[in-house]
Amino acid sequence: MFARLVAIMTAAKSSRPLNSQMTARYNCRVAGTGSYLPERELTNFDLEKMVETSDQWITERTGIRSRRVAADNQVTTDLALNAAKNALEMAQMTARDLDAIIFATVSPDQLMPNSACVLQKKLGARDIMSLDISAACSGFIYGLSIANDMIAAGSYKNVLVIGAEILTRYMNYKDRDTCILFGDAGGAVVATRADDGESSRIYSHHLHADGTISDLFVFKMGGSAYPFSHENLDKGYHYMNMKGREIFKHAIRTMSQSCAEALEHNKMSGADVDWIIPHQANIRIIDGVAKHFGIPTSKVIIEIERMGNTSAATIPVSLDRAVRDGRIHRGQNILLTAFGAGITSGSLLMRF
Repeated sequence: MFARLVAIMTAAKSSRPLNSQMTARYNCRVAGTGSYLPERELTNFDLEKMVETSDQWITERTGIRSRRVAADNQVTTDLALNAAKNALEMAQMTARDLDAIIFATVSPDQLMPNSACVLQKKLGARDIMSLDISAACSGFIYGLSIANDMIAAGSYKNVLVIGAEILTRYMNYKDRDTCILFGDAGGAVVATRADDGESSRIYSHHLHADGTISDLFVFKMGGSAYPFSHENLDKGYHYMNMKGREIFKHAIRTMSQSCAEALEHNKMSGADVDWIIPHQANIRIIDGVAKHFGIPTSKVIIEIERMGNTSAATIPVSLDRAVRDGRIHRGQNILLTAFGAGITSGSLLMRF
């Protein structure tokens, strides 16, 4: 399978843009990580009382036993704020040291102003570039890739990258295909310019999107196509909707493809990777990606059991937890991979 994927990547190489690392002036490294999960826990046994399901059914199909739910008085930037403070502390920086904020989310506080600007105020950061990006579950990898290019070009030195979501407010708790999956969380990293001779760096990133299958995962309400109205509320457009079986198939394909691309680009194999951190969507998807590359589950960071799918937050939260409990340490090669609504996908290979 790996050889076939590499062949596909090689054949398509001429039609894809060159990776920014080929012309980079500086290396980018992750200086600090942070995460935050709300206190309230929604277990599978709680869901048994809300929808026709069972703990056994959910656990066997998803690997999820519980997920976190934000308090009524919390908004997405509150989760991001806690994660950002933790990341800044690890990086031994303050918000005044930041040159930019990139905020990946599909559940912002409001449509405008963007959540990055709200977070900028809450952090007490300077007058810096602050923007939101919407790439769903791939959002954090997209954001860190953008930060890498900004730092590599020399335009910025310290960039805060956020992945934060409050998805439980968009769940239809009569639809067991979606409500069992999603939770709330915030994750963050501080990306910074690496010093000369420093081994920590981002090797490369590889981002993709296939809009031809964009209808597999949708949240219709609130845009120009389906504005807020009683009619659209009655149609249930204020809930997330997904075609789970089709997403499952494309998730393994796109994540495996982007991982193969990263390894081939850097002339590495699965044996050269110390840890893989996949998007935490479903344990069967995680296992499927690892199996494609012959990577044992002992080298896969898995945090889905007590967190669920937190979209753009899953990878930074999983990274932070593994760093803080000692699984990940400096000098190790880490492969991040994700897929999300769009359908977006991507990978990022770094030396932590």
